[in-house]
Amino acid sequence: MNYILVVNAGSSSLKYQIIDMDDESVKAKGIVERIGIQGSVLTHTPIGREKFILKKDMPTHGEAIDAVLAALTNADHGIIKDMSEIKAVGHRVLHGGEKCVESQVVTPAVIEVIKEYIPLGPLHNPANLKG
Repeated sequence: MNYILVVNAGSSSLKYQIIDMDDESVKAKGIVERIGIQGSVLTHTPIGREKFILKKDMPTHGEAIDAVLAALTNADHGIIKDMSEIKAVGHRVLHGGEKCVESQVVTPAVIEVIKEYIPLGPLHNPANLKG
């Protein structure tokens, strides 16, 4: 399989889709809500299959990502056997200012630009760096 994982980390949420690039179809999508807030919820929707909901406090974006990856690889509601099936990860970042205006490979220099523009996206850029 030729899968791409696309993520969008917000201040208290993490949205994602897994796309099969062979036919450009979405195979699963989901959202973790209330990250860092009591009552976190992961809603994982494999396309054409029953939705999976996990209610578990997730104090950090790292824990939210771990929950997403566990859902994607779960034998009952997952889409992939293991992470080796994901060939690339796309990450939407709120603000890269005038220096990041198109798709880029995330390098240490790009990370520094995202940090530089935290004042323009104080709720999202820090989460983008964690996500």
